[in-house]
Amino acid sequence: MAYDFDLFAIGAGSGGIATARRAAQYGAKVAVAEFDRLGGTCVNRGCVPKKLMVYASHFASHVQEAAGYGWTFEAGKFDWSQMITAVNNEVTRLNAIYQRMIDNAEVTLYKGHARIVDFHTIDVAGETVTAEKILIAVGGKPNRPNIPGIELAITSDEIFNLAQQPKRMVIFGGGYIGCEFACVLNALGTEVTQIIRRDKILRGFDEDIRTEVQDAMQRHGINIVVDELVSLEKTDAGLKVNLKSDNIVFTDVVGLAALGRTPRLENLGLENTRVEVAKGAIVVDAHSQTAESNIYAVGDCTDRINLTPVAINEGRVFADTHYGGKRRVMNHDNVPSAVFTTPEVATVGMTESEAIDKYGEAGIRVYRSRFRPMYYTLPQMEEKTLMKLIVHVQTDKVLGAHMVGDTAAEIIQGMAIAVKMGATKADFDATVGIHPSSAEEFVTMR
Repeated sequence: MAYDFDLFAIGAGSGGIATARRAAQYGAKVAVAEFDRLGGTCVNRGCVPKKLMVYASHFASHVQEAAGYGWTFEAGKFDWSQMITAVNNEVTRLNAIYQRMIDNAEVTLYKGHARIVDFHTIDVAGETVTAEKILIAVGGKPNRPNIPGIELAITSDEIFNLAQQPKRMVIFGGGYIGCEFACVLNALGTEVTQIIRRDKILRGFDEDIRTEVQDAMQRHGINIVVDELVSLEKTDAGLKVNLKSDNIVFTDVVGLAALGRTPRLENLGLENTRVEVAKGAIVVDAHSQTAESNIYAVGDCTDRINLTPVAINEGRVFADTHYGGKRRVMNHDNVPSAVFTTPEVATVGMTESEAIDKYGEAGIRVYRSRFRPMYYTLPQMEEKTLMKLIVHVQTDKVLGAHMVGDTAAEIIQGMAIAVKMGATKADFDATVGIHPSSAEEFVTMR
């Protein structure tokens, strides 16, 4: 049977576009459908605009830091509107770049919501097309709890559209998105209260890392409260936040930035296929194949590891396998990640508790180094860096590397190569450090 396309990708985010371009480079006839701006969450409402805001927030501390080195600066005035405008202009520029990438790859773009009619047929805004293979790459969306007044809150999607900087903000949840925005807004001068349901932020990260970051955030002025949201009310004094403990907080903006995300599967037409959904996510095998032999899924909608580079790699592996004659499987082990809080967090491999669960407490050795970086000595600031290695006793392999501190993401990216290759602690010890640097601590821990 002849089809309109060899591959039809639903969703033009990181995973969908990476797959479409790679498949087209191999000669496949490819189309992609998107009802929103190109680039998905990462470009439009996630990694990119968030990191730009993180950069903006770092300037707040430069005056104090520079004074320790003999420089005298007057504290500047921050203009929220100028920052938001510049950030959104950059997003618009990237949208245009994504459009050019699609055009240059000769991928057909359908603007509109795509719905699967059957396992080879897709409806896009009333137009029906067919494809030999379908790739689902629809990403996710923020969760909204079902409580009274929840419509008064914003999610991480809307924070980039705030016309004015809030003087007060309450952020719910202790995940990485909420922690990042709490740090950004706090550094920019907003009074931030972060409500977490457990006693510590960043569940799933190494315990030492969680403690180090939470202590630093509180030291920087973020009010972290263990409680639960019950309801929201609009009052003359601002938004009234009612908590389970009967405590009340008044604020200008309530952010649900950290209550998780779920795959965006509504109105996708999965009921017309044999595609299985479990716990709200599309079920796939190691090759990203669903229960329907010609339908595949990558990225956040599969809820494996919800990171942009993972979605990109899953998509490229799919395209290489099916259109490039290079059968590959995406390896989800030892995927590095970062949290752009202040201080920054980056990690790769096992946490200490994960390593103990697998090898026993006697089966691992833990190395830690906590110190004040040289940069903060002259300003006499009590900023700390924490580095940690988890090592398997029997093989001497480094199972995990974790860091809290300036440029943690840049440093751990290099460590990730070593961990992925199976480097041993002896390999780390044999590596000559770059002095003076923070990074050298990873090869001098004893």
